[in-house]
Amino acid sequence: MKNVQRVDSSLIEKILAKHPDSDESLLIPLLQEAQAQYGYLPQTVLGRIAQHTKVPLSRVYGVVTFYAQFYLTPRGRHIVKCCRGTACHVRGATRALEAVEKELGIKDGETAPDFSYTLETIACFGTCALSPVMTVNGKYFGKLTPQKATEILRSHKKS
Repeated sequence: MKNVQRVDSSLIEKILAKHPDSDESLLIPLLQEAQAQYGYLPQTVLGRIAQHTKVPLSRVYGVVTFYAQFYLTPRGRHIVKCCRGTACHVRGATRALEAVEKELGIKDGETAPDFSYTLETIACFGTCALSPVMTVNGKYFGKLTPQKATEILRSHKKS
């Protein structure tokens, strides 16, 4: 059974109250504010934003699914991202990713059942000199081996 998080509708109402005009140009800023509050974009929140901006819900979903910055499912408190770019791949990123998946107990694109971690792969961080690379909550770790990746995550879990 999935963990279901209750959505506090007062948060979206406060956001919408700060933007009384029902202008279509507010769509992306409202989505960004809502996601900052909720950590993702619950369906009920998307519905309220659609009503407020007078943008059809289907179009709101189109925007949310087009931009990689938006998430439709809850994310973990800690975000781990592993590079799958060419330089990282050649230098062993696949083995490091497998170690990360084993340590966290989740696969690419998944969130742990307790919402502690979300794991994502990224096409390229642009830090090829450090390859293979991963980030934990935006902090970069380079020259990964499976052992180093596991140690980093274990150290992070303890702190």
